[in-house]
Amino acid sequence: MERILPGCEESKTLSVTTPSPPCDASDFWDRRAPTFSEHAASTGYAEHFMNLMHYRPEWSVLDMACGGGTLAVPLARKVQRITAVDFSKNMLEILAKRCREEGLDNVRKINGRWEDDWDALGISMHDVAIASRFLPPDNAMESIIKLDAVAAKLVYLSVAVGDGPHDRRLYQAVGRPFSPGPDYTYYYNLLYRMGIHANITFIRERHDNTWDTFTDALDAQRWMFNNLTDQEEDKIKGYLLEHLLCEGEKWRLPYERSCRWAVIWWEKQPIC
Repeated sequence: MERILPGCEESKTLSVTTPSPPCDASDFWDRRAPTFSEHAASTGYAEHFMNLMHYRPEWSVLDMACGGGTLAVPLARKVQRITAVDFSKNMLEILAKRCREEGLDNVRKINGRWEDDWDALGISMHDVAIASRFLPPDNAMESIIKLDAVAAKLVYLSVAVGDGPHDRRLYQAVGRPFSPGPDYTYYYNLLYRMGIHANITFIRERHDNTWDTFTDALDAQRWMFNNLTDQEEDKIKGYLLEHLLCEGEKWRLPYERSCRWAVIWWEKQPIC
């Protein structure tokens, strides 16, 4: 049964503009799936997130917008069962491949969206519900209510701090406007208005920012832009040719590019 949250009146004055593709751009995420999943598994994010969770072996966990299994795969080794949901079929195929390689048979995969009927998708109650690094800004309150309603014990969100994983310098070089959208403070204050008094902490994600070849460096920048034109890609190449440093057999940008994520969580009932 859905819990009724008091004070659920979202501000109508916030204008949300993000540099990311719209949340229904499954074709974009299908194309990005292999490189995104490989990168996401190498930054240390999953380890930090799981350390914050204090997971229990008897838990059932819903991982909404699971991607290629950044959290679902390591969590599946530690908890009883996972329901992993994503609208990108390619992401789910990568997750399935990782599960086969590790012999994990406790991950149920669902092709679905935030705006879908979750009952029709077969998403039932879980001990814990997670939305890691993807919460639709245009209907955040509705998404939070749905996530909260299927969690018996705990809900975890993670959202970007500031510019998030995007490179503001690169947007300027390409000539596209850069607006990172709502900061984590928007979501935290929204939860407060909804009557949820949440906890918050931060994860700093490692970005190596070095590549074996120029082509690798170029590929690592493309994900930030949907529908790149030939002229825009030439501008990215020009930016990299101007700024990349060759150190030994590696190419490196001459500045740190790290990312912080705010992890926000609340209890539905005391954890005994």
